[in-house]
Amino acid sequence: MTESSHETMPSRQRKRFPGISSRAYEHPADRSALVALRKLTGFDTVFKALSGLLPERSLRLLFLSDSVRVSDEQFAHLNSMLRDACYILDLEKVPAMYVAQDPRPNAMCIGLDEPIIVVTTGLVELLDEEEMRAVVGHEVGHALSGHSVYRTILLFLTNLALKVAWIPLGNVAIMAIVTALREWFRKSELSADRAGLLVGQDLQSSMRGLMKIAGGNHLHEMNVDAFLRQAEEYEAGGDLRDSVLKILNVLPRSHPFTTVRAAELKKWAESRDYQRIMDGHYPRRSEDGETSVTDSIRESASHYAETVRTSKDPLMKLVGDIAGGAGDLGGRLRDKFTGGNGGSGNGSGGNSSGSGGGGGKDPS
Repeated sequence: MTESSHETMPSRQRKRFPGISSRAYEHPADRSALVALRKLTGFDTVFKALSGLLPERSLRLLFLSDSVRVSDEQFAHLNSMLRDACYILDLEKVPAMYVAQDPRPNAMCIGLDEPIIVVTTGLVELLDEEEMRAVVGHEVGHALSGHSVYRTILLFLTNLALKVAWIPLGNVAIMAIVTALREWFRKSELSADRAGLLVGQDLQSSMRGLMKIAGGNHLHEMNVDAFLRQAEEYEAGGDLRDSVLKILNVLPRSHPFTTVRAAELKKWAESRDYQRIMDGHYPRRSEDGETSVTDSIRESASHYAETVRTSKDPLMKLVGDIAGGAGDLGGRLRDKFTGGNGGSGNGSGGNSSGSGGGGGKDPS
């Protein structure tokens, strides 16, 4: 049997999605960015020309020589999961997959011409079969969406920024690109989580896997509902100062916070969009060429507007109030930061001078 074969059926009966487009599960912000990039005339040619500078061949040789390639002879259970995931998402060519020795639980999909999936021994040892199936589906989702190219660029630029950090202003431009790529990649992780759910088709397994990544192999000490309440507390807790700290905390990360990923995935699993996919109604790859950039960007803008409207985060609520014409921007910012009661402009001096005593939570 060849690596591109789809003869192997899943180990338990799961729904398959022939010809499914990655648009079916992509986060709105992720999808609009990728559709826009794919529509740019000559973008792929220029990008590949620039990508010629990247040491992809060296990367492949590194994993081939210093990791274990998944096959029928090595990590056969992972090979079966990989084939299953590609069968379910109808990915024609099964990517090469490697297990790398690293105690930190992690997985990634990289590569320019062909995607490579890498999972660490820490992850393999941490997750059970169904939890691991969701992770493999997550990485196959990255491959189907074409994320591996941009992920590789991100890894290369991050490494380059470290090498030129000693040069005055040498890494400013690079870090600007890295920051933008990280913002996109965090959204792509939400997309890939959805792909993992489509492959595993078991929300509880996906939730358990995320909990283990956050808290280790102590499921008897953890609870999904309590874990999700952490995400709600994180989103709604604190004052405007905490909102700013949340932004600063997430900027250097390539992944969203784990509780946020769990909450986002559960929300999507309960949505009509997910149910329609499970019922067999989803966009096909054959229709990708007809995708409108304008419609995709409009959908993304609509998503963000709804996020602002329903968010419990103090900063998002402030943005929503301002957009709705509720009050003076300067006054509301002052009240939020100083713990004022939102009184009229004439009383603002008292609010400001009395803020040191205890308005709002102290961000720790």
